[in-house]
Amino acid sequence: MTEGARHPEAQAFLAIVDDTPECAKALRYVACRARRLDAEVILLRVVPSAPFLQWGRAQRAIAEEALAEAQLVLDEAARRVATILGRRPRTELREGRAAEAILAFLQAEPAVRMLVLAAAPQGRPGPLVAHFAGPAAGSLPCLVTIVPGGMADSELDRLA
Repeated sequence: MTEGARHPEAQAFLAIVDDTPECAKALRYVACRARRLDAEVILLRVVPSAPFLQWGRAQRAIAEEALAEAQLVLDEAARRVATILGRRPRTELREGRAAEAILAFLQAEPAVRMLVLAAAPQGRPGPLVAHFAGPAAGSLPCLVTIVPGGMADSELDRLA
């Protein structure tokens, strides 16, 4: 094993990077929790597949632009997590439907021990929280933690 490499059995926490305001709460929690337990953090961003266009070149350009923009958002999230964690998290970018891509990632990554999502401070849960706390909850290969989006950062830090 190389210096700084983690043991293959080491635990990893997966957080989803999306465009919701509560995403910042999930990122803070996962960074604090991983720091406390010396766990790896994996940040995953899922980009919807580009719509089919009759002109392939235009479709490729749209897809490449969406992936480049998603990578910028993912890099910014990684910087924010690194300031708390003390090291850069692993980042992953996938294309497709979010719930399906996340589940496929979890099934391919046995080191992931926890999926961290955040719920909006008010109203109904978003589609990922509803999916992973609902129909998919009983068949997941890891724990699911749902961070309340209205919780203060100091309280998140204490609970992590």
